[in-house]
Amino acid sequence: MKKEDALSRIPAEGFIKLSLTERKKLDPAQRSALIRKGNELFNSGNIQTAKRIFLTTGYSDGIERIGDFYKEKGEILEALRMYWVAPAPGKKQQLIEQCAAVIEHWINQEG
Repeated sequence: MKKEDALSRIPAEGFIKLSLTERKKLDPAQRSALIRKGNELFNSGNIQTAKRIFLTTGYSDGIERIGDFYKEKGEILEALRMYWVAPAPGKKQQLIEQCAAVIEHWINQEG
């Protein structure tokens, strides 16, 4: 595949779709209970449900751990999305640099 073909396949909205809607306000007791449940689910391997809870509550540490999980599984774009939302600027920047290095390598191979 030529680089022009690859570039033409990039969605107009980009690879990372983020919701900018406001989170539902939870009282501190509800939020704490949900975060505890999310941690239990994460530790038992129910990543998708834990992810929903962490995103709903805005629990940055949990969202970052979900990003780490995706990174270990090789799902780089989903990891980047989680690091972006968390926010985890150091981890986000590291993934962006790695992706840029791969793209640069592909471009240089073609030339």
